[in-house]
Amino acid sequence: MKAFPFKAYLSLSLSLTHTQYSRFLPLFSLVSMRRILLFLLLLAHLGELGAEDRLLNPSKLEMFVDELPDMPKIQGFRMLNTSPKPKSLMIGMFKKKWKFHRDLPPTPVFAYGASRRGATVPGPTIEALQGIDTYVTWKNFLPSKHILPWDPTIPTAIPATKTGIPTVVHLHGGMHEPANDGNANSWFTAGFKEKGPDWSKGTYHYNNNQQPGSLWYHDHAMGLTRVNLLAGLIGAYVIRHPEVEGPLELPHGEEFDRPLIVFDRSFRKDGSIYMNSTGNNPSIHPQWQPEYFGDLIIVNGKAWPKMTVRRRKYRLRIINASNARFFRLFFTNGLEFIHVASDSTYLVEPVVTNETLLAPSEIADVVVDFSKSKTDEAVLANDAPYPYPSGDPVNELNGRVMKFTIKKEREVDTWRVPDKLIQYPSPDLSSATQTRYIAMYEYTSDTDEPTHLYINGKPYEAPATETPKAGTSEIWNVINLTEDNHPMHIHLAVFTVLDQTELVKAEEFKACMSKMNDAIKCQISKHARGKKLRVAAHEKGWKNVYKMTPGYVTRILVRFSYIHSNTSYSFDPTGMPGYVYHCHILDHEDNAMMRPLVVMK
Repeated sequence: MKAFPFKAYLSLSLSLTHTQYSRFLPLFSLVSMRRILLFLLLLAHLGELGAEDRLLNPSKLEMFVDELPDMPKIQGFRMLNTSPKPKSLMIGMFKKKWKFHRDLPPTPVFAYGASRRGATVPGPTIEALQGIDTYVTWKNFLPSKHILPWDPTIPTAIPATKTGIPTVVHLHGGMHEPANDGNANSWFTAGFKEKGPDWSKGTYHYNNNQQPGSLWYHDHAMGLTRVNLLAGLIGAYVIRHPEVEGPLELPHGEEFDRPLIVFDRSFRKDGSIYMNSTGNNPSIHPQWQPEYFGDLIIVNGKAWPKMTVRRRKYRLRIINASNARFFRLFFTNGLEFIHVASDSTYLVEPVVTNETLLAPSEIADVVVDFSKSKTDEAVLANDAPYPYPSGDPVNELNGRVMKFTIKKEREVDTWRVPDKLIQYPSPDLSSATQTRYIAMYEYTSDTDEPTHLYINGKPYEAPATETPKAGTSEIWNVINLTEDNHPMHIHLAVFTVLDQTELVKAEEFKACMSKMNDAIKCQISKHARGKKLRVAAHEKGWKNVYKMTPGYVTRILVRFSYIHSNTSYSFDPTGMPGYVYHCHILDHEDNAMMRPLVVMK
């Protein structure tokens, strides 16, 4: 059969979009696959060289020139006379331009908002009331083509027509019915023109019956989570309970209670977001790479912003919305963090630290007392290696987060941090009805480059093996057989970290697990006998994500019920499509470190 002309192939390849490329696959099948592969690798390499020439040199941007934005607030309830009532919201996803820095050209982004004009990165902060229903119709107004490269060779939501950008919203830390959880296969394109296999509704119902605390919402589409979040689809969500929180007299109000959504990005000179479009194993995955790290640190949509504060206490809800970057945060002038909550749950009592380590998706809910500052400026800094824990050290750029300018005048502070916060039930190991072993694997190519990651050696599509009963607790032993620290997030549930134990004769155990994929048959009790890692005091409460240390077994008590009322859920958690648990390094989650979680009656 006559070969496809090389010059024609060249011209065609250079002009094709992802959508168009798929239409020509039958034509390309006429060409030697070896020739295609070599040519695609050459094109990708040349494209990367050209992209690098156009990369922004971040050192040319001055730090601390943009004011920290306070993202728009949307109430998730309405007042009728003096009583709060349920409220329905419409929040769209729009393509628009956003200024990340005074001296950076406007950046094409995807943004959440009630309108295109009002859409922001991050999106508006939704403020809900405990026990009052919030209904959100999430609408996709995105164009037919993505602004970032994506990889169809990993498990990915791909519309049948090959047009449109799949999206679905997950409320991270939320407890609600499966149909409202934002399952990765419940995606939809603009105008609900195409829908994923598990899509069932356009309006999500958040009953807000859980404990008060800090949550956040973000995209969760299969195989596209990393690029959709990089494009800007993130936002904060706060559940308040005035009767419970008011007596604590913690800082509150718009000035003194501020969500800080922190993430990293790289840019081209034209202002567009830069993401490497060549994979680390391009012959296997043309675009996918195991981690994304950006050069600039962004807080509430501005690179290295500044904020003027008074000499009094502020509450900062710090959300790590990065794809893969860990932040070990500290103040350069020695100011302390007073932890009052972790993720979406209050602590029993405040915990004071000089630094705090945040994995992707973790939330540090802290009070900072600026009256204690001996200087008029305080830089919030970061010294976490990347990838964490054994990667590159930070530099002058990614080692700075934002600056606080502290007014000189002293003033009376009406806020306080009480000795006791909110008491939830302590973990009761005797209540556990099941013990499970959850193993994390990374698979590599002949060149020792990662190709994909699995939990329990299974792809996402394999039938659920974690099937807890509603209202019960379980002990999970999470075995990290990789070299990375994986922040594991469990949808619906909360958990407490009991201990972390090092694996001895780890290579022997890994070899057995690679062959048998059975912790008990591989004698986990003989290997989980090494040194113990201390669980930090501010992380001993109830969490929804935690850092799984490489080469360790992390034992957690997982609770599939409310903790504030000690009862099962006010809804049926047993419906389809169920829930999931996964690594929250988004590049890992997308390929394919995620498993289904099906709750039983």
